[in-house]
Amino acid sequence: MQISPVIHISHLQKRFGKFQALHDVTFDVQPGEVFGFIGPNGAGKSTTIRTLLGLLRATSGTATIFGKDVFRNAVSIHKNIAYVPGDVYLWPNLTGGEIIDLFLKLSHQRHSKRTDSLIKAFGLDTSKKARTYSKGNRQKVALIAALSQTADLYIFDEPTSGLDPLNEQIFQDEVKALKADGKAILLSSHILSEVEQMCDRIGIIREGTIIETGTLAEMQHLTRTQMTVTTKTPLTDLTNQPGVHQLKQSDPTSATFAVDSDAMTVVTQYLAAHQLLTLKSTPPTLEDLFLRYYGKQTDQVTNSETGDGTDA
Repeated sequence: MQISPVIHISHLQKRFGKFQALHDVTFDVQPGEVFGFIGPNGAGKSTTIRTLLGLLRATSGTATIFGKDVFRNAVSIHKNIAYVPGDVYLWPNLTGGEIIDLFLKLSHQRHSKRTDSLIKAFGLDTSKKARTYSKGNRQKVALIAALSQTADLYIFDEPTSGLDPLNEQIFQDEVKALKADGKAILLSSHILSEVEQMCDRIGIIREGTIIETGTLAEMQHLTRTQMTVTTKTPLTDLTNQPGVHQLKQSDPTSATFAVDSDAMTVVTQYLAAHQLLTLKSTPPTLEDLFLRYYGKQTDQVTNSETGDGTDA
């Protein structure tokens, strides 16, 4: 029996006047799956999420949650989802505890022992008014309210923005527990290590188009392994070997370079033929994959992400 996806998006497009924010977005999120949605600010992550939440109406294409159209059935869909935005705005004169309880009430749920457990784990002082909270504490309020809820779909849009490493780890543990409980999670992030640790599958969006979807293992063919080697005989023709990039040689028998994953066997055989003395390799990561798609553009993106953290 085939299980229906919790989220189904097919050829989604969104235009704002003459500007097309989403060109072609297609992906599914299954029950019990953490789907990582990555891309730089302005790539279309938040526009996609706002469309899923029924806050924006798609120009064309389809988007469903629980098999229902996300715009026409937004009210009924929202009864069974929990959402945390990247920028949390709170009522300044209410305390953190009052806001958590209000969020739960709006979702037709109540403050529970789990709520108290999450407040303690995240170390939030719920007696303070929201106007005194830092960005990280505002984020904690939204996370505690969302994680307290019983839902089948959790949508997190840059959820750990402003959190310290300890609270990031708590969030990751909570997401893993939701996954084990069969919940579907859509995680939008530009923190590549976070996505790499938690996500079962990854969708990369660039300029409003999904350009790759799959598991990290399935995408390894697009990444490169960094290698540092010394050999007994000179590596005079290493630059001519297939899949070798960014070669640097301090002398004829020492080299540092990157190699495509699908060329690893050939290059390793070449190195062995030159009598390897030392070899250090760094396996490819999600960041390597990301850099392959964005190249020099990523430097500009990284600089912009140190600003206000907004996304188109």
